[in-house]
Amino acid sequence: MAEPQSRSFHWRFENPPQAIWPLLADTVRFNEAAGLPRYEVTETLQDDGSVRYEGSLQRGPVTIAWREIPVNWVANRWFEHRREFRGGPLKDLTARLTLTDEPGGGCRGDYTLSATPANLLGRLVLKAGFFERTAKTFAALAADADRFAAGAAALPFTFKAPRPDPALKARVEAQVAEIEASGHGHGLAARLADHLLSAQEADLGHIRPLALARDWGAQPREVIELCLQAVRSGLLTMRWDLLCPRCRVAKAAVQALDQLPKGAHCATCNIDYDRDFSRNVELSFAPAPAVRELGTGEHCLFGPMSTPHIWLQRTLAPGAALAEPCELPAGSYRLRTLEAGPEEEVVLAEGEALPEVVVDGAAVRLGGAGEAGRVLLRNESAGPLTVIVEERRWARDALTADRVTALQAFRDLFSDQVLRPGDEVAVARVALLFTDLKRSTDLYGSIGDAAAYHLVRDHFAFLGAIVRRHSGALVKTIGDAIMAAFAAPGDALAAALDIQRELGSFNESETRALAIKVGLHEGPCIAVTLNGRLDYFGTTVNMAARLQGQSEGGDIVLSQAVAEDPAVAALLPGLDCSAETTALKGFDAPVAFRRIRV
Repeated sequence: MAEPQSRSFHWRFENPPQAIWPLLADTVRFNEAAGLPRYEVTETLQDDGSVRYEGSLQRGPVTIAWREIPVNWVANRWFEHRREFRGGPLKDLTARLTLTDEPGGGCRGDYTLSATPANLLGRLVLKAGFFERTAKTFAALAADADRFAAGAAALPFTFKAPRPDPALKARVEAQVAEIEASGHGHGLAARLADHLLSAQEADLGHIRPLALARDWGAQPREVIELCLQAVRSGLLTMRWDLLCPRCRVAKAAVQALDQLPKGAHCATCNIDYDRDFSRNVELSFAPAPAVRELGTGEHCLFGPMSTPHIWLQRTLAPGAALAEPCELPAGSYRLRTLEAGPEEEVVLAEGEALPEVVVDGAAVRLGGAGEAGRVLLRNESAGPLTVIVEERRWARDALTADRVTALQAFRDLFSDQVLRPGDEVAVARVALLFTDLKRSTDLYGSIGDAAAYHLVRDHFAFLGAIVRRHSGALVKTIGDAIMAAFAAPGDALAAALDIQRELGSFNESETRALAIKVGLHEGPCIAVTLNGRLDYFGTTVNMAARLQGQSEGGDIVLSQAVAEDPAVAALLPGLDCSAETTALKGFDAPVAFRRIRV
């Protein structure tokens, strides 16, 4: 029987593990930069509820197939990736990276490759310089990562993108000019085009505007508007992803909202799940195929940075117990197994240790006291289980449907993106703003219908501009009133304040001074299609409308739910704000609210 062979490579980094880990643990990007080929993946559900992952690729006349073993890792410390082959020159291949703090600063990286030849060809492959070639390539990428972490390089890894031909360059330049002329480019269109033509494919298959905004130091709304307009101009395509609530990977993707399924099945987690605009429906982008064609298949199926919310993923043999060094920051965590099964949630305070995590296949529970700087794990089942410790926070860069559909640019550019007739989707949270003109009947009687009509239209434009400025969307007008939606209550209040503060300037240019009543509320509702546009229905909508009715004009009435939002609560002490309670039609109990006089 052939003996396994291994080589270890040692790298010295000037930057700490926390800076190097996100780069070297991003195995999709790393493997692409290393020139490793893409491969196809199949997932097969087993009788015990686990999933078997298999990869395959064609190299000339030879088909290489293998089983992907779930990766083990502890964030910022180490990962181990193993493949077990069937056919081909190797029996197995294991890669392990360990990062260790150095006393004088920076860190040390130890990368070990182990492989077992399956036949004579495998022995020849390993003997012919497999380890040495890999060491040279990986060392260059490690040096790239250190330079990028230090801010001395624009890209994580040296990468040679396809060179666009003159015709493509000219077409892209025309698209950039069109985007900027639309008013939605914000001076960023050329930067986006350069990103599409020069970035690694790892950055392009699932473009998230919020991540681009953070990397570019740009305003999120401006980058979202840029990407939306880029779709209209043919530079990007967009898709709606229905993300699994456990692994947070898209298990269904469609081009339009009216194709969005009511739910999906995740084979990886072996669960069925529903959709929610606020929680798991994401809008993402990719280059238009005419701009850059992306490859198919995977550069790496598993990898720590493919699921960066997971701090620890560790397979335990039956009856095994271990202690893994791992510094968990304060926050909310979910404890589960990679295999389908129960979950446990825990909230850690600053400096608090996670209690021992005990799994047995039928339960995940907290055992004895934990240890500072360690995660204690124990498997009491009769089979191996992979334990996961993950943060509960949702992907910070996901552009969820509740947020994008509450943007004016989306509604202006994609008015055709609506749900199927009769369909409805839950929205966990939306902030709604209602306005109405005070004594509008007197207005029509005093200046006449035609003049009043034009004044009302002007005031709609005035309101719409403020709503858009604060990352909201004008959902509809109702007579002399508007209904606007915002993803964040703080944005809704900021818009309401500007409406009242800027109304004086608006009135100076009009024939008749207006007074505007404003009401705000936030909470869950449902999204539907009504009169050919996305609309909202439910108790939250009714409450917002009723609170607007309590406004006297020139003030802002907001619900207790809005007042308790952290962003809003921080503003209230500096405002003329009073607490009131009243009975509202359609609500059994008296309703508490705040009135802000501007």
